[in-house]
Amino acid sequence: MKTRKQCRRCMALVFICIGVGGLDAPAHAAQRPNIVFVLADDLGWTELGCYGNTFNETPHLDRLAREGMRLTQAYAAAPVCSPYRAALLTGQYPARVGLIDYLRPSDPPLSTDHVTIAEMLKQAGYATGMIGKWHLTGYRYHGAETEIRAMDHGFDEELVSEIKGVGNGANFYPYVFRTQPISWLNVQQKRLPDDEYLVDRMNFEAVQFIERHQDRPFFLYLSHYAVHTILNGKPELVEKYREKHPPGKSTRDRCYLCQDAGLVDESGNHWAQDHNPHLAAMLESIDDGMGMIMETLQRLSLDENTLVIFTSDNGGETSVTSNRPLRAGKSSLYEGGIRVPLIVRWPQVVPAGKECHTPTSNVDFYPTLLACADVGPDPRQKLDGVPILPILKDPQAKLDRDALFWHYPLEKPHFLGGRSSGAIRQGDWKLIEFFDTHTIELYNLARDVGEQDNLADKRPDKTAELRRRLADWRRDAADE
Repeated sequence: MKTRKQCRRCMALVFICIGVGGLDAPAHAAQRPNIVFVLADDLGWTELGCYGNTFNETPHLDRLAREGMRLTQAYAAAPVCSPYRAALLTGQYPARVGLIDYLRPSDPPLSTDHVTIAEMLKQAGYATGMIGKWHLTGYRYHGAETEIRAMDHGFDEELVSEIKGVGNGANFYPYVFRTQPISWLNVQQKRLPDDEYLVDRMNFEAVQFIERHQDRPFFLYLSHYAVHTILNGKPELVEKYREKHPPGKSTRDRCYLCQDAGLVDESGNHWAQDHNPHLAAMLESIDDGMGMIMETLQRLSLDENTLVIFTSDNGGETSVTSNRPLRAGKSSLYEGGIRVPLIVRWPQVVPAGKECHTPTSNVDFYPTLLACADVGPDPRQKLDGVPILPILKDPQAKLDRDALFWHYPLEKPHFLGGRSSGAIRQGDWKLIEFFDTHTIELYNLARDVGEQDNLADKRPDKTAELRRRLADWRRDAADE
C-alpha cells in the first residue's frame, strides 16, 4: 500500500486559495490575492477531523484549520448542488436566480444574463479556471436544447468537467460507466500513471493551473465530484478503512459496482450507512490534494498572498453517512442538509487557530471575493450576500445582516427524503415552513442543534414574526 506521502507526490492539490493584498488600501494588480476555492460534493458537517470525526483521516484539512479559521455555522443556500453553485457564482439566493433544485440532464442552464464572480475577477485581470463539477446546465448528450459551460460564464479554462449526467461511480480512467458508449467527462487522455483516479486527476490539474499562472493573480474553482454517491474510492485506501473499522450495513439491495466486480452480495461496501470505507477513501484523496496545493503555493512563495477556502455544497447523504448531531441530510432544510464545513486560511488577514460561530451563507463569497480583490460590484447584479471580511479578521465581529433565508419548493418529495419547504434563521431562532402540509416548525439552535423540540406552539409570537419575514423575503426575491 502506498503511503500518504507517496500518494501526494502522484497528485496535485485540492485547495481553496485566495491571495490578498491590503484591505485598507487599494489593491494594485501585483498585490491582489490569488483565489483558490475548493468545493467538496455532499460532504457533511461532521466528516472532517477538525470537526470531530475520528474515523475519516484529514490531516491536511485539519492543518488548514489550525493555520486559519474554522467556521462552525456556515450554511449552503440550498440543500442540493445546482442551486448552491448558482448562488456561489452569482452572490444571489437561488430563489432570486430562479434555480431552486438540482438540474436534470435535459434542463436549461444558468443564464448568461447573470454576472458571475468569475466574470468580475476576469475583468479585473485574474486568470480564471474551473476544474470539475459544473452542474449548472443540461447536456446536449441528453437532449438539452441549450448547453452553457463554465467558459461561457467567465472562466478561461474548464478542465475535467462533465458532459453528461454525474454520480455514476465511474471514477477511474477512461471514466466510462458500465456499457455506456462514451466517457462522462471532457477528458481526452490520461495524465497520471497506473489506474488514474478522478480526484487525483483533478488535484493534478489544480497544481498545474497554479504553476501556469503563478506570475499573475488567479482564481481557481476546484469543484470535486467526491463524495457524491455512487461512492467509489481507490482500492488500497478502501481496504485501509475496512481494516480500521468494520463497515456498516448496506442501505441498498442493488449495487452496480458490486455486480460488475462479480460479487454475489453488497460486500463492496459502496452503500455502507456508517463507517463507509469508500467515503473515507475519497475524502482522504481530497485531503491529499489539499496538501499538494499548499505545498505548491509554498514552493512558489504564493501562500502568504493566497486565501484558502474549503467547504461543501450541502450536507451529507444519509444513505452513506450520518450528520449527527444535526438532523437529516442532503435534500432537507434541517441543519444536516444545509450546515456545511468551512475553513478559511489567509495569513495576511485571518488569525491562525480561530473558530467563528457567526452564521454565514455561500452567497457571501461573491461580495467577499470582490472586496478582497478591491473590485467594485456590477450595478446590474443585486447581491444577497454580505462581505464576511470583518469576521475573518475578528471572529467576534458582527456582520451587517439580520437573517438568512432558504426557498426549496418541490413538486414531490426528493428521493432522499427532502420536502417542499422554506426556512429562515434569525439569531438562534430557525423556522421551517413545509409547503406540502402547511405546517410550521420552530427551533432554538443554541439549545437544540438537533432540532428535536418544536417550539412553534409554545412561541406563537416568534413563529408569526418569522413566518411573516419569510413570506416578505419570498415576495421580494420573486419580484426580481
